[in-house]
Amino acid sequence: MSGFVALPETGARSARDHALAVLRVRGAALGAALLPTAVAAVLLAGGATGRLGGAGWDAARWAAVAVALPVLAAAAAVAAVVARARPAVSPTVQIEEAAAPDLYRLIRELADRLDVPAPSGIALTPDCDSWLEDRAHITRGRRRGPFGAWPFRPGGARAAAPVLVIGSPFLWWMRVAELRALLAPVVAGTGPSAHPDIAAARRFVRGLDAAAAVAATVRGLLPKRLGYGFAGWIARLLLRAGAAHAAEMERMVASAAAVRAQAVDYGLRVVAQEQVGLAYAGWDRLLTRVALPAWRTGRWPVRLDAGVVAALTELSRRDRLAEGFASRLGERPACDLLEEPGAVDRAVSLLAARLFHDGPTEPGPDWVPVDWQQYPEEVVDRIWRIEAARLFTVLRATGNPTLDELLGRLAATAADGGGAEEFVARIGAVLAREEAAGVPAAGGGAETAARTAGGVAVLPAPPAPAPSPPSSAPFPPLPGGGFPPQPPRAGRELLAEHITAAVCCAAVDTAGAVPGLDWLDGPALFVDGERRSDLARPVRALAEDGDPEPLRNWLAAVGVRHDKPIRLV
Repeated sequence: MSGFVALPETGARSARDHALAVLRVRGAALGAALLPTAVAAVLLAGGATGRLGGAGWDAARWAAVAVALPVLAAAAAVAAVVARARPAVSPTVQIEEAAAPDLYRLIRELADRLDVPAPSGIALTPDCDSWLEDRAHITRGRRRGPFGAWPFRPGGARAAAPVLVIGSPFLWWMRVAELRALLAPVVAGTGPSAHPDIAAARRFVRGLDAAAAVAATVRGLLPKRLGYGFAGWIARLLLRAGAAHAAEMERMVASAAAVRAQAVDYGLRVVAQEQVGLAYAGWDRLLTRVALPAWRTGRWPVRLDAGVVAALTELSRRDRLAEGFASRLGERPACDLLEEPGAVDRAVSLLAARLFHDGPTEPGPDWVPVDWQQYPEEVVDRIWRIEAARLFTVLRATGNPTLDELLGRLAATAADGGGAEEFVARIGAVLAREEAAGVPAAGGGAETAARTAGGVAVLPAPPAPAPSPPSSAPFPPLPGGGFPPQPPRAGRELLAEHITAAVCCAAVDTAGAVPGLDWLDGPALFVDGERRSDLARPVRALAEDGDPEPLRNWLAAVGVRHDKPIRLV
């Protein structure tokens, strides 16, 4: 496809009008910067031709030049900062066409049906969202993308089309037809992106935003900080002047893309939107209940996207409202469009750990990949042993660590009129010391599963004849670092968590219980193949009221020997 791509009439005229309004802000800024120079040029030309002679005009000429030179220098400096600033790029896993020819073919056919240019590439993000991202500033000068050239302006130069970023959970949970329907409005957005006025307005806004971000982080000598501070102030001023029109332009562009996409799988898109909400719920639950405990022990699950399918399948088994969703699993999943789903899942899972937990930038003995089959032993049992050891440390146990000693100490504290606040404070202090010292909670060896280029993780094409996963290379530091999906526990809840860990360790050591994984709730204790979910109430009675009897009854029912030593880390 070549040439200019016209926008749908609905909303298109307004989008162009708002784009022109943004460009008028740019024009006004340029005019204001050049006005003193233009006045000085006119006065100098008048003096050279003898038309504006005399002492008064000479003074005016020198005054105009004295004003024009610093204004022109300042404008050039601001323009240089804006031109050199690079807009932020979302951390993603880039998928080359050789690694997903069927997926590229689906997107190309979808673009043809929508009569819009195809995206320049495909990338995956560890989140439940999809969008187009302009990466022309990092791909400028490279070869053409797999979808071909990009019609940037009629009869003019061509540049890279935006990259299609797809939420990785969608590929594993959605079926092929659902994914196509879901991406139709997103791919339709490449049409407005090819419009020269809209593209120019977006470049102007992105450049100002990047310049303001750069100016806010500059350190060094005072003159440098002042210069960048002035450039940042000008960038923010222009952003505020065009913000309303830019926001309205994007709204109109989205409306135009939605209108264009109505002709493609509209009925199926309603079903796909239902799956978006379900995928988001499953992904959030998997990160907070399953992935976060592993990350905190120095382990990163390598198949998070496959785990989403397991979690949502389990949800459909438990929740009658989601029963019909599991029946779709007999259809072809969208991840089948990838040549190596496992390698892609591994790379996305590592990126998720970097984004949501600020995982290490390099592989090492304290950052180890773990598969789901290894999760109970490598993560669940490890968490229990670590927390049990921490609990007996704060209890200042004198002999072998047993549940008898634990129950006796907490019950005696309650009987003496005291509370568990002392133990809670000690546990919090130990955790703070461990965090401050950077003490690793787990060990082992690891190799990462991603290759990076220009701040974007790149999954290479599978070599022939036997495809292999990507070679190891560290992720670059991400701007702003990561953040935990949920805050750490505190207070009595923290004490109850450590008591539960000690009880689970004793159950594993003396009653034949095993650590396990519940896809919706995370680490779990299994006895005789059944998950025991009735431990919370007796543990709460001990932690909050100092009453050991409910827990003693539970231990007796399960067959746990509370007089036997517990194996710690």
